[in-house]
Amino acid sequence: MSANSAVLTSNVAALRAKSTKRSAQQAAKQKILPPAARKALFFFCIVLCATPYLSAPVALLGGFLFTFLLGHPFPKLSGKATGMLLKASVVGLGFGMNIQSALQVGREGLWLTIASISTVLVLGYVIGRWFHMRRKMSHLVASGTAICGGSAIAAVAPAVKANEKETSVSLGVVFLLNSVALLLFPLLGHWLGLTQHQFGLWSAIAIHDTSSVVGASSAYGSEALNVATTVKLARALWIIPVSLLSALLFRSSGKKVSIPWFIGFFIVAMLLNSYLPFVGMFNTQLVTVSKAALVVTLFLIGSSLSVEKIRAVGFKPLLLGVLLWAVVSVGSLLAILYLG
Repeated sequence: MSANSAVLTSNVAALRAKSTKRSAQQAAKQKILPPAARKALFFFCIVLCATPYLSAPVALLGGFLFTFLLGHPFPKLSGKATGMLLKASVVGLGFGMNIQSALQVGREGLWLTIASISTVLVLGYVIGRWFHMRRKMSHLVASGTAICGGSAIAAVAPAVKANEKETSVSLGVVFLLNSVALLLFPLLGHWLGLTQHQFGLWSAIAIHDTSSVVGASSAYGSEALNVATTVKLARALWIIPVSLLSALLFRSSGKKVSIPWFIGFFIVAMLLNSYLPFVGMFNTQLVTVSKAALVVTLFLIGSSLSVEKIRAVGFKPLLLGVLLWAVVSVGSLLAILYLG
């Protein structure tokens, strides 16, 4: 047998062993609770998340624990469905905001947005070279940290022709840190004595995905939620120039840029709420339903996070993500506290 054949046989055996181990783990979880009972309990948790009794951080952690302890009863649950529910929730929140206040907040957060995005992208390149990481992977992690997490990575990945592993690892890093931020930031905000306005601005700059920004700020207060959502969605528009710049830097011509269309509907919702008096008859109910849908979304996101996905991230990409996240979190907090 040749050396290549031996290596191939060894790899196949290793894959079979992993598959057998995974199947054994799934079988063990099914013994704890039958499939029908797990599905019923999963739906019950979703309904519970839609009530006012569970907060966004608890829902995210609960989703992860459900899958960890019992296994996911719907492993092929569409990520697109979760994404659509998140977008619908954000648009619904627009019916609780005033366009004039939003413009004021957007102008206030503009300089912080430009400074933080530029700093994170440059540091991502420098630290990635220092770690001897793949250039595309370090750029994806930096893009996700700089703009809006998984949405930015999904938009930039085709622009730089990233492969599946580079994309999935980058998404894993951002998703993991994003989940930690949802749980950690409200605690830090209260410990630091931040006002709702300060916390909303900080979370929009320093937390990756829109889902966790809205979740963390809604747990902090209604004013924090309004500020955070407005600044974060304005920040998400930077997906377009960053994707175009990425395509230029990596010489990827002919690639489409994924435009976050739901931001347009969010703006329309704010305009309707600001200038049409009859919207006041139902805007409170829409906002309440949207907040409940957001908590459900975070439960679904948490249920898709597994120990295997965390292990697959790797040390260097995770360390890069942590360093970039620390820079943008500490830097933006100091700027908000001491530069106004």
